[in-house]
Amino acid sequence: MGSFISDMLGRSPVEPLQKHIKTAYDAAALLPSLFAAANLNDWVKVDEITEAIRQLENDADDLKNDIRSNLPKSLFMPVPRQDLLELVLVQDKVANISKQIAGMVRLRKMQIPAGIADIFTDFVSRCVDAAKKAKQSVNELDELYETGFRGAEVKVVEKLIAKLDKIETDTDNMQADLQGQVYLMEQDLPPVEVMFLYKLIDMLGDVADQAERIGRRLELLWAK
Repeated sequence: MGSFISDMLGRSPVEPLQKHIKTAYDAAALLPSLFAAANLNDWVKVDEITEAIRQLENDADDLKNDIRSNLPKSLFMPVPRQDLLELVLVQDKVANISKQIAGMVRLRKMQIPAGIADIFTDFVSRCVDAAKKAKQSVNELDELYETGFRGAEVKVVEKLIAKLDKIETDTDNMQADLQGQVYLMEQDLPPVEVMFLYKLIDMLGDVADQAERIGRRLELLWAK
């Protein structure tokens, strides 16, 4: 009987989701070290970090596929199955973009011009902050799941998401400032380098954007 009831209610998907976002965050968290190594011309270290990010992205893909295959189909889940599937897809993009960034830096041996190095470093750190806050928000899912996505725990997560929104706004402003600084430097840099520098800044900003989207997906879980 116990097994039947468990099957009816479905296994909680929270722990796999939390493991997945941790893996995605861990990939993003290596980006500051990647850029530090690149600017020191330590390409052996860049290769090591890139490989670590690649492995984390692969792990995140495996976890994503496991979640898709094993997510309960029970009608008794407190939220629609599709909403949880969409959440894990957004989480996965944090790892995917981090791998793309690392691959581009390694392939092109990209270094950040000295004139924007400080603001760029701050920008990268703030983008990672967004991914970290998204991870913290998802880590509250176990409490939300147990309460049927109702009650005081919702307020806790709402505060985390509000902080996530603030961080994402910060990254938007920093991204615009960086792009403005690159524009002023265009005549002093090779055109191809300028093009990829703009692309790199956009991709980093997308890490924060996807983190913010995780917050939006979480809000949808208790809005229905």
